[in-house]
Amino acid sequence: MPSTTAAQILQDAALLQRFQALDSFLTEHQALWRPRPFVHYPTLPWEAEHPQLAAWLRAQSLEHAEAAHNQPHLLQAPAPFPQLAAQAHDLSQIGELPQSPAQKLPVHFSADVPGRKWQQIDAFARSLSFTHTPQHWLDWCAGKGHLGRMLAHGGGRLTCLEYNPQLVSSGQQLSHKLGITAQHIQQDVLADDAAVQLQVRHTPVALHACGELHTRLLQLASQVGCQQLAVAPCCYNRISTQLYQPLSASAQASILQLSIDDLGLPLSETVTAGARVRRQRDQSMARRLAFDLLQRQLRGIDEYLPTPSLPAAWLDKPFADYCTDLAALKQLRTPAPQDWPQLEQQGWQRLAEVRNLELLRNLFRRPLELWLLLDRALFLQEQGYNVRLGTFCSHQQSPRNLLLLAEHS
Repeated sequence: MPSTTAAQILQDAALLQRFQALDSFLTEHQALWRPRPFVHYPTLPWEAEHPQLAAWLRAQSLEHAEAAHNQPHLLQAPAPFPQLAAQAHDLSQIGELPQSPAQKLPVHFSADVPGRKWQQIDAFARSLSFTHTPQHWLDWCAGKGHLGRMLAHGGGRLTCLEYNPQLVSSGQQLSHKLGITAQHIQQDVLADDAAVQLQVRHTPVALHACGELHTRLLQLASQVGCQQLAVAPCCYNRISTQLYQPLSASAQASILQLSIDDLGLPLSETVTAGARVRRQRDQSMARRLAFDLLQRQLRGIDEYLPTPSLPAAWLDKPFADYCTDLAALKQLRTPAPQDWPQLEQQGWQRLAEVRNLELLRNLFRRPLELWLLLDRALFLQEQGYNVRLGTFCSHQQSPRNLLLLAEHS
């Protein structure tokens, strides 16, 4: 499906223009992407309006859903799927940030980092370009400080903020071992005293800081007056409120009100899971969907009942024991003897239907993520920053590959 929108880095007036287009698209079609197929049974609210599309999706196999998961816009499904797919794909186009040549680093620099994570760190570091050379890097939610050390190796001082004391200690030892002058500080970045760690001379960086961890950085850095910063957000649903609290005036003016469930949509895409992990995930979801049918009978209430994440060992239990134990965990009465194989098979059938119905919802994953990123970009713009938004690594390296670069004019 050809794109009519060129992939370009978003900056200046283009930030607001794209935000408004995405806001209109998401608002108009929220009846399609808000309902979660895993929760709604037996039908989704939109199926009455689009019966042909619903029937087609429900008839597809689990393997079909798996194959289409990462590229739903290529699916030849009944209307209105192709039209929505083309719109969503166009609105999601965004260019790659230019990258500097790879640094010549000592081989042991990456020894303590998993390969994919190191690729992300390298791509993030090479995508940073500021008018003024940073003098003091501040690695926010630093972990062991791998990103900060890579940046400081090229010049500048380094401070790493991290909540976990073990990671702080390990990071300090690694910095010493690698000859990097760095200060690793234990700090809860959500605490009231976090602001004292930020200074005007700092260039804060955050790679995949979750939810309020990165929004806190944007707010504090702009208050303090940091001249430049770089943030690649993650886990937009890690918030302490029931509804999303928009940052920018434009997002605050939108009629979209996003729940924690809504904010989880961009994170539903997976590109890294191996075959064994996928099999476990499928078995777990099929069992939960089968149990959902059972709990509706046990409670006499035809609605979804949330269940907690269960240890992988639960999947080794016979299915009858799994259901009986989960019913006890949820304080439901003990199930009477059932046709357990049939119930388990119903769970697998529901999983195939749920996964294929999710393909429509998945068209809105990237548009919603970009809406959230642009809320952050417009907020920084309102604070007097020049902002650029683009991708910093390939989709295969990380689906969370969007990077905000901001500097005061």
